[in-house]
Amino acid sequence: MNLKNIFLVVTLIFISYNSLFASPIQIELNKEWKFKQGRLNNWYPATVPGVVHTDLIDNKIIEDPFFRLNERGLQWIDKEDWIYETTFDLSKDILNKNNIEILFKGLDTYADIYLNDEKILATDNMFRQWAVDIKGKVKSKENILRVYFHSPIKVDMPKWDALPFQYEATNDQSENGGLFNKKLSVFARKAGYHYGWDWGPRLVTSGIWRPVVINAWSDARINNVQVIQKAVTAKEAKIKTIIEVFSDREMANAILQVSDNDAKKVLGSIKADLNKGLNKVEVDFAISNPKLWWSNNLGKPHMYNFNTEVISESRVVDNQIEKIGVRSLKVVSEKDKYGRSFYFELNGVPVFAKGANYIPCDNFLPRVTKDIYKKTVLDAVNANMNMLRVWGGGIYEDDYFYDLCDEYGILVWQDFMFACSIYPAEGKLLENIRLEAIDNVRRLRNHPSIAIWCGNNECQDAWFNWRWKDRHEKENQAHADKIWEQFQDQYYKVLPKVVEEHGSGIAYTPSSPFADYGVGSNDHEGDRHYWDVWHGKKPIADYNKERSRFFSEYGFQSFPEFESVKIYAPEKEDWNITSEVMMAHQRGGDHANKLIESYLLNEYYTPKDFESFLYIGQILQGDAIKTAIEAHRRDMGYCMGTLFWQHNDCWPVASWASRDYYGRWKAQHYFTRKAYEDILVSPIEKDGVLDVVIVSDRLKNTNGTLTVKVFELDGKEINSQTQKITLKANSSNKSFSKKLDELTNGADKSNIVIHAEFVADKVYSNNYFLAKQKDINFPEVTISSKVESVDGGFAVTLTANEYARGVFMSIDGIDNFFEDNYFDILPGKSVTTKVATALSLSDFQKQFKIQSLADMR
Repeated sequence: MNLKNIFLVVTLIFISYNSLFASPIQIELNKEWKFKQGRLNNWYPATVPGVVHTDLIDNKIIEDPFFRLNERGLQWIDKEDWIYETTFDLSKDILNKNNIEILFKGLDTYADIYLNDEKILATDNMFRQWAVDIKGKVKSKENILRVYFHSPIKVDMPKWDALPFQYEATNDQSENGGLFNKKLSVFARKAGYHYGWDWGPRLVTSGIWRPVVINAWSDARINNVQVIQKAVTAKEAKIKTIIEVFSDREMANAILQVSDNDAKKVLGSIKADLNKGLNKVEVDFAISNPKLWWSNNLGKPHMYNFNTEVISESRVVDNQIEKIGVRSLKVVSEKDKYGRSFYFELNGVPVFAKGANYIPCDNFLPRVTKDIYKKTVLDAVNANMNMLRVWGGGIYEDDYFYDLCDEYGILVWQDFMFACSIYPAEGKLLENIRLEAIDNVRRLRNHPSIAIWCGNNECQDAWFNWRWKDRHEKENQAHADKIWEQFQDQYYKVLPKVVEEHGSGIAYTPSSPFADYGVGSNDHEGDRHYWDVWHGKKPIADYNKERSRFFSEYGFQSFPEFESVKIYAPEKEDWNITSEVMMAHQRGGDHANKLIESYLLNEYYTPKDFESFLYIGQILQGDAIKTAIEAHRRDMGYCMGTLFWQHNDCWPVASWASRDYYGRWKAQHYFTRKAYEDILVSPIEKDGVLDVVIVSDRLKNTNGTLTVKVFELDGKEINSQTQKITLKANSSNKSFSKKLDELTNGADKSNIVIHAEFVADKVYSNNYFLAKQKDINFPEVTISSKVESVDGGFAVTLTANEYARGVFMSIDGIDNFFEDNYFDILPGKSVTTKVATALSLSDFQKQFKIQSLADMR
């Protein structure tokens, strides 16, 4: 190490040492809270962060809202006001600081805040952060902080009553809340799904749902560091940082510098005179041969630790560390011979987006722990996803969620929080929306995972394609014109301006789906939500012919597996899909149940019992989404993304999720993992010809061997063909094509399966049937098992004497995980998978069950 570098390291150590004594102080007010009903006198212990429902549960005032029919009896809670209170002391170190601020990171939703009996704040937006200067308002001992939450129902009811027309809010379950048709959700800047959805309960919360902190500082504080990646290539990254510094005095010759904390290297530095008040200082620098951030499966998602410091008189006044992924990321939307493209380009590479739509992990948001977040994101990573769409009826997620997406290479399609509704976006509410957008764009803009900001979910399509426009124009043209004017102000003017000014270059689209301004969506421009399979009752095979430039939504329902159902519906009387309890946990109602039944009977056959129904329903869902994913990936080039609905649930329910509320993988998630591999082998028959399309997401050509076999379900081989092929990088390749009659030698389609296998550095395979599952003569198969103890559980090897379809393994409860499940076993072949469980070998063998599709008749 040369003398210059030694001096730099010593200087950094000296500055870091001094910073221990000069840094701002932050404490969280998370202890000794109590709460009560506004009109009553009894106080109870409260947890902060939390919401009133969880505090009522903890104090045994209400029972678990997710259990059986309990939700119904809890609709009184949102009609009440609630008061939270705590007492806190402050140290001399804090009181001696020149500036003391209280920051509320999340208040749900209408709240008045009192400090030592003085009202200091009134809030009206769950999604905003609220800061108040409390210097001179606090003392050393027994400060009383009280938060009075007004019932969102009582606050918003007069707004609904005052209007001469109704704003649309399709999924608001007002009738379940005893409000008849008064859909109030559009008036509150609050998570829409709290008011109910077609997969969620109506549980309208209030509470301090994110931390309350006190910040104290003197001299200067870094308010925000914006990192703008002006130009990024493999050779050089040109970075601009805009450092916002609030100074409480004039500060001459301050040094503002950005360092690479890991390399102990100053990247950029500038001297500036800081004025009293808010200062914005720009520090530019370049990184040679940067380590780029890549999405999952394309490369490593490298993160730099940028340390931004304000130094005055050889003392670090404040510093802030940001984890930054250096990358070039843009949305390409260009006219072409088909219409208009829509895809994401990362570091100059067109990326086929593979992923799912994401909703909040719980109706009671403070219950979502870091462990739950990590499992949820890792379940996307481990299913070979590279994108999650944070849907607009939930929340702008916790910082930790985005940290995980950064760390594991998951791109984030980020909706603003508007979904399936029309909002009265004018005046005070529109300004509230603008400030909410600024808060969240500024909070999230440095995350490399943020790929796009989207104005809303389905609001534009609802206006043009769901006949909302026609209905309102027929009822009153002036009212319709007003609604459309508010829509344009919100999504075409206010939100894009916020993203442009604060978003560091991230793309914006007004709605999802979106083709163009002032029209509904289509199949040749922009993104598309495709629901003709499911809501439109079209056959699953239609997935093979529907096209889009980017499928941002589509889905198929199933119930959770039986071990999950038994947690929320434990009584035998519940074990029927039409039972009162199961219907309460099916928010699509009888319509959705009948869809599952009709698709199941059309594609499969009548299950023998309730447990079998759940199992076949999961295979049905998995096969449907597998069909869609493969079709979208085969169409790579025209289509550049597939995000199914949905990745997770917020409570135990029948839904479109591929993982249930408890985090259990459904068959669909196992099928998705294989369908989203970096190489997909996809046989498809059309007009008497079998094609095998192999899709590669790899950035280099891949050499390998393709084998296509046709055999009967008992294992008798009919045909086998092998050829060497080279897959072109990042493309869809038709690698095999043959007339079906020649390939099958005229064999009965009900008795055969086609197995396609591509071998390169690993084996990629797929099984394909030429008839519906109900028409396949699946044999009664004998599956033998061998169980061996391994770290964390057991390795299970299964062998089938004939073709075994959808082999499902289970043990009691849900405190276990099967690395693979619901898979097919070829005749005479074996499959080995690991089971994570704490059971002893003897207990495991007693509980271990194996089933396949043939067992369900």
